[in-house]
Amino acid sequence: MAGPKTPPYYSPTYKKNGANYPSSPHSIRINVYTLAIAFTVLCSIAYLIGRESISTSPVSSVATSVPCIPLKITSSTTGVSENSSSGTQVDEEGEGAVSDDVKVYSSCDFKYSEYTPCEDPQRSLKFKRDRLIYRERHCPDKTQLLKCRVPAPYGYKKPFKWPKSRDLAWYANVPHKELTVEKAVQNWIRKEGDKFRFPGGGTMFPNGADAYVDDIDKLINLKDGSIRTAIDTGCGVASWGAYLLSRDILAMSFAPRDTHEAQVQFALERGVPALIGVLASKRLPYPSRAFDMAHCSRCLIPWDLYDGAYLMEVDRVLRPGGYWILSGPPIRWRKYFKGWERTRDDLNGEQTRIEEVAKKLCWKKFVEKDDIAIWQKPYNHFQCKEQKKKLMCPAQDYDKAWYTELETCITPLPEVSSDEDVAGGQLEKWPKRLNAIPPRISSGTVKGVTAGSFEKDSQLWQKRVSYYKSIDDKLNQPGRYRNLLDMNANLGGFAASWVDDPVWVMNIVPAEAEVNTLGVIYERGLIGTYQSWCEAMSTYPRTYDLLHADSIFTMYKERCDMEDILLEMDRILRPEGSIIIREDVDILVEVKRIVDGLNWESLIVDHEDGPMEREKLLFAVKTYWTAPANTTTSPRI
Repeated sequence: MAGPKTPPYYSPTYKKNGANYPSSPHSIRINVYTLAIAFTVLCSIAYLIGRESISTSPVSSVATSVPCIPLKITSSTTGVSENSSSGTQVDEEGEGAVSDDVKVYSSCDFKYSEYTPCEDPQRSLKFKRDRLIYRERHCPDKTQLLKCRVPAPYGYKKPFKWPKSRDLAWYANVPHKELTVEKAVQNWIRKEGDKFRFPGGGTMFPNGADAYVDDIDKLINLKDGSIRTAIDTGCGVASWGAYLLSRDILAMSFAPRDTHEAQVQFALERGVPALIGVLASKRLPYPSRAFDMAHCSRCLIPWDLYDGAYLMEVDRVLRPGGYWILSGPPIRWRKYFKGWERTRDDLNGEQTRIEEVAKKLCWKKFVEKDDIAIWQKPYNHFQCKEQKKKLMCPAQDYDKAWYTELETCITPLPEVSSDEDVAGGQLEKWPKRLNAIPPRISSGTVKGVTAGSFEKDSQLWQKRVSYYKSIDDKLNQPGRYRNLLDMNANLGGFAASWVDDPVWVMNIVPAEAEVNTLGVIYERGLIGTYQSWCEAMSTYPRTYDLLHADSIFTMYKERCDMEDILLEMDRILRPEGSIIIREDVDILVEVKRIVDGLNWESLIVDHEDGPMEREKLLFAVKTYWTAPANTTTSPRI
């Protein structure tokens, strides 16, 4: 059934108060012959008139500049009403018309509604169960890639706005009841009618995550800005990370895709940073010296096995002076051993072995009180003479962490001249940390980046994000967006420019980037991960509200297909989510053709410095549509 002919309630360059814009792609179908004539004439006019005679409004200049580009603007989708994601469903019959020469991407089967290509449970069965290798990333080859759009489940609705989303999610968005049964006594999650409620409970915090975080705050200071970044291993539904956010601490939470369905999906639905991941045979996808605090609350990771390899990996990603927090087995085993159904000797032996690995790492036992034990990593390795001789890893790139094998050795800290120095450089406290020159830059260890170029980059992104907001007023509305993804983050300038908004940004440093800058991003107090965009991201479908892609297609031009990258963007973006793509105009025209086939609303606009710049921007919105009403069974792929 075809939808209405009117524009949707939200277009790629929505402005309030009836601002005057070029006609919507809904209502324009440019004749190719007319366009050919207009192309020649208008290009000449644009160059003659120049910058001065063009309107100061960034979007109004599109009418002058964009017709100089051989675009095919099509009526690519059907409009939806203001309340579309609150109940109205649009299935494949509601697609709008596209030009004959545009490839149209149809919907995948509903069984792929939660498809995570590199964590496919069926594919994982082909790999070793030893050390949980089967739960690591195992991606399909090019012949197995889906060339269709992953559907949202019937009844999908916009997530609740933050901070309400911390406690509530729509059942229709993540239709899984398993955790409400399996974790009922632990108060992780409850189903209440058409909603899920997250009471903040956890296996080791029966009084709630907020009270648990308060207990930690009594042992180490969480309020003075010295702790900004954290990592939560085996995060469950990420309640620990959710309640740290109110203390200005960003936690990177991860858990495998396992028998507890949709843990990471629930976390992201709540508006909390999370990734699918597991400690197994590969390094975690983060640089060395990234986190101020690491945490495990009954995360079931065998810290004492494999010669302490997993604790050695925590040590690699933990900042000098950082803390490792462990609650649950074997901590306080004398009280809990019967409930854990293990013997005293077994639990005592496990804790003893953990303590021995911690000593090898030069960690000191900071405190153990009630159910919580905390160790602290040294500020340098000045005094670790025995470890330097026997256990230190050989010289290598310790930030390299994309399909990099775990090693049973200690990552050496940068050399210091005295026992008082902080290896790698002292960080400022948050929020001063955000704009201070990161130690990796001031020490000259990031190729081609200086203190001056860092400051210029920060100013540039302030200007660019301000420009984005001038084009699309939805970007100015608190709560409209929550989960943001920067696909090529460089120094983290895009994320830093959003710091005063109620959002968080997952900063991606592509594995193919010429310079590895993810360590700089963490030194700024931001979070992120490595990723190759020739592969799928370790996240569920529909987990981000806004994707930002700066020169991604230029970077991957000779590496993988543009089509596959755009299909992955469509997979991880929420219905009615937004995309901003920056590219050379020739590449952007190719992107636009594929985007039309994906049924995105899109519009190309000028660079922030005006129409004479070859780089242009594409603003797009993923239209709202779902699987048909008869597909109500939870998918299992």
